Amino acid sequence: MVEPAISAVAGSIKDLAVQETTLLCGVIGEAGFLKDELQRLHGFLKDADTKRRSGNSNATICIGQIRDATYEAENVLQVVDYMKKRNMLKKGFVGAISRYARLPSDLITLHKVGNEIQRIRRRVREIFESARDLEFLYRGNTELGNFHVDDESLQDHGLVLQNFEAVTVIGFDNEQKEIVEKLTEKDNKLSVVSIVGMGGAGKTTLARKICTSDKIKQYFDAISWVTVSQKFEVVDLLKDIMKQIFGGRDDGREVGQMGEIDLGKKIQAFFAEKRYLVVLDDVWTANTWNQINTMVKVFPDANNGSRVMLTTRKIDVAYHITMQTYVHELKLLDGEKSWELFSMKALPPYRRSLIQNIDEFEEIGRKLARKCKGLPLALAVLGGYLSRNLNLDAWSDILQGWTSTENGQMMGAILARSYSDLPNHYIKSCFLYLAVFPEDYSIFVSDLIKLWIAEGFIPPITRHTREQTARMYVSDLAQRCLVQVVSRSKAHGWIEEIRIHDILRDWCVEEARYAGLVDVIDNTIGHVGESSSNTMVSYRSSFQNFCDGNMFTATPNLRTLFGFELSSFSLPKLRFLRVLHVEKSILINFGRVISGCIHLRYLGLRGCQQATLPSSIGQLLYLQTIDLRETSLESAIPNSLWDIPTLRHVYLHSTLFSAPRNCPQKELQSLHLHLPYEGNSKLLRRGYMVAFLGQMTQLTTLVLSAESMPQEMIHLLANMNVLVEVTLGVFTLLDKLPDSQLLPQDLRRLDLLADTIKEDPMPILEKLPCLVVVKLWGYQGRTMLCSAKGFPRLQELILSFSSIDEWRLEVETMPKLSRLMLYNCNMKKLPEGLLHLPSLKELELRGMGSQNYEDDVTRKKLDGRGCKVGD
Repeated sequence: MVEPAISAVAGSIKDLAVQETTLLCGVIGEAGFLKDELQRLHGFLKDADTKRRSGNSNATICIGQIRDATYEAENVLQVVDYMKKRNMLKKGFVGAISRYARLPSDLITLHKVGNEIQRIRRRVREIFESARDLEFLYRGNTELGNFHVDDESLQDHGLVLQNFEAVTVIGFDNEQKEIVEKLTEKDNKLSVVSIVGMGGAGKTTLARKICTSDKIKQYFDAISWVTVSQKFEVVDLLKDIMKQIFGGRDDGREVGQMGEIDLGKKIQAFFAEKRYLVVLDDVWTANTWNQINTMVKVFPDANNGSRVMLTTRKIDVAYHITMQTYVHELKLLDGEKSWELFSMKALPPYRRSLIQNIDEFEEIGRKLARKCKGLPLALAVLGGYLSRNLNLDAWSDILQGWTSTENGQMMGAILARSYSDLPNHYIKSCFLYLAVFPEDYSIFVSDLIKLWIAEGFIPPITRHTREQTARMYVSDLAQRCLVQVVSRSKAHGWIEEIRIHDILRDWCVEEARYAGLVDVIDNTIGHVGESSSNTMVSYRSSFQNFCDGNMFTATPNLRTLFGFELSSFSLPKLRFLRVLHVEKSILINFGRVISGCIHLRYLGLRGCQQATLPSSIGQLLYLQTIDLRETSLESAIPNSLWDIPTLRHVYLHSTLFSAPRNCPQKELQSLHLHLPYEGNSKLLRRGYMVAFLGQMTQLTTLVLSAESMPQEMIHLLANMNVLVEVTLGVFTLLDKLPDSQLLPQDLRRLDLLADTIKEDPMPILEKLPCLVVVKLWGYQGRTMLCSAKGFPRLQELILSFSSIDEWRLEVETMPKLSRLMLYNCNMKKLPEGLLHLPSLKELELRGMGSQNYEDDVTRKKLDGRGCKVGD
């Protein structure tokens, strides 16, 4: 389908042409004509795309021309839109002239815009005549982009959200039992267990099922999981393991700043004292093991039964490791297991009761399941597609049209059908956009949503914010098995993290390039496929491990740029750039160029070096998100950043920061501020820092992290009534919390970290009606009380570094608490009140000093009623 490449930008043209009538003056007529002519031209798209896919070269050329004209039209109208925004922000006499008259520079700009619109109109007419001569007929609605989106398109979202993940993993029971026995057998020597199978066979699913089994969690003291993939850096794998072992820091050092040798030694020392299991998922090359152990023998043999488990598509990889190795070749599902998996996806339990002729669906479904030849990924994706098409004729048509194909071709056909069935071109754009991320990349949904919105892929829908619509899209893609759910938010219940299977990603890369949405270039695995046109790369590109310094020679109109692990990254002049996301790269002269990208909506620099921001950053009047996590700027954040009227999400990490003394009230929704360790105490104690944060009254998420935070910072929450998630710390001393009525009543998650919290915080926090997750670090009182009826919605409680002699939990407190974690809490015994918690399913104890709870009466009673208690 060609719509994803064009529809979103066509929608913004439609909006601009309407909104800017007062500004365009003499060129408004030309702009209106341009909009109308583009609308006519878009009537050809569907028919042209059909002919292109049948091999019509003229259709390919025509579609490329329509796309170019559409982007050019938006670019020229955006110039005028920016001029209006800039003039509205000017102050004083010059500002008045800018708003009510015309400065000479503005008149020149308008004149150029008028000429440019006339040129584009001529080009559109030429394309129109050419398309008509080539007999691309109108089909269907010719409304520009077909922009209206019905709420009903996702009307069963509620059901899907609650039920689709309830589907259990089908099959692998025998394999799981066999591999668990190998991992836990009495041989104490370090050995390797390998799971080998074709792509989509379920290797990772089986490995995760094994790692989460009770027997494995009880047998091993430490379990770490890293995804290797086709391209990997040893230092990154070691950092992943370190973060799982120690969290974000070790001995006060950021793990991200440690070198390979230090990381290897730390991991080796940790594992030497543990019975450990390390999973290396998705290993592609035979020398991976040697690469990991080149500098330091990371996985020591402590003769205690430790194991390494790896998954791979290549059997030679499994046999290459020079130590005791057990290789399990994964079998495809048999007929009955295939049907079980397929039916759970296609005919889930929450829909079966609504289907009258279920027997007929099952008869056809069994035949379709056999066609998938036991491949779990094919069964899941086809089942997900058919679950949204509960129509017997549609199922029969698929069965009758099925051809005998190899697995790769079969998956391609299933994916193409599932993609075409997506309810609108917006969600199609969102799905194909996943191609910009590298293989096996873990995608956080909150970040993805910001990117989708910046790209214009999320339409306005009645009664929904764009964020809510985007989350419905994610849920819909997951229900169709087009993305894999990695984790859910404890506080909200929504999908928090996703990943896309390698096979689906490869299909996305090809389709996104073919549809003209994005071009993916990866030096490691080559440039897969060819661009649909020579100009397509001019609009959206994702460079992964790319070393060619001439990557931008022919891309002056680039709108979106992703860069991953670029050895040196020099941004050229890209005046129409809207999205920039760069990770783990070295930036060259970045600050000098970025101020010219005046249309930028999203700026993400993750783990980058040599980054600077110019004082003119405030000229980026469209900027919605700035994300500098794990990137330390070489100079302070410019105060002009806070003047940007559209700014909604700010993530600053280890960056010099000085709060502006005079800052207009902000509409920020998310603020993550990790202040550098040196000098931040003085900064926080200055009155205007408190005043600055006090103006952020629209925040829904606040993360403020610094050493020696003054306790008056806790009172900022009183002015932030719509806060939903808060992390504050580390306080040196926190005498007491504000009264519960002074805290945000919609708060769902609270992380509060201090060296010392003096007064029991529970009587205050338990009155907050919406709290779902609470983490408290540093309560040093001797007693703690949780009253009856308190914490009505709390599901997870984490208490760390506390010294509590007596913890009283009254009957009917925390009725929904399912998970309790006690870390470094020197209690003499577990409180009997834990037995009053009806929903408690998991109790985790770590670092509890010399106290041994094996014989604790409360622990035994919790064990007896099915609560998992682990150290």
